[in-house]
Amino acid sequence: MKRILIADDQLVMRNMFKSILAGQNFELALAVDGKDAYNIATATTFDMVITDLYMPQMDGIQLTEKLRSLQAYQGKPILIVSTEGAVKKKAEGKAAGATGWIVKPVSSDVLLPVVKKLLG
Repeated sequence: MKRILIADDQLVMRNMFKSILAGQNFELALAVDGKDAYNIATATTFDMVITDLYMPQMDGIQLTEKLRSLQAYQGKPILIVSTEGAVKKKAEGKAAGATGWIVKPVSSDVLLPVVKKLLG
C-alpha cells in the first residue's frame, strides 16, 4: 500500500484530499502546515507528498526544498496543489524539486490520474 502525506492548513482541503484518495488503496497522513508535514515526513517515509503552497510555519516550496535535502525523498514525487497558478511560482516550485503542480480547485478527475501516474 502506497503512503501519501497531505499538507494543507485548511481543514476543508485536507478533508477533500482525503475523500478523493480514500478507497484507492493509499495510506494517508494529514499535516496542518509545512512544519507539521516535515516532522511527520522525517518520522516516517512516504511514497508521495501533496502540499499546499501557502501555509503558516513553512510554505510548500520550503517544505519541498527541505524534503529534497533528505535521502529518503530524493526520488519521491512531491506535488504542489495551490490556488496560485503564476508561471514564476511554478518555476520556484520546480526549482525546489516539485514533481508537479495542480491549480485549485482540484477534482478527483484531475487529482487521481496524476497521483496514480506519479506513483506508478
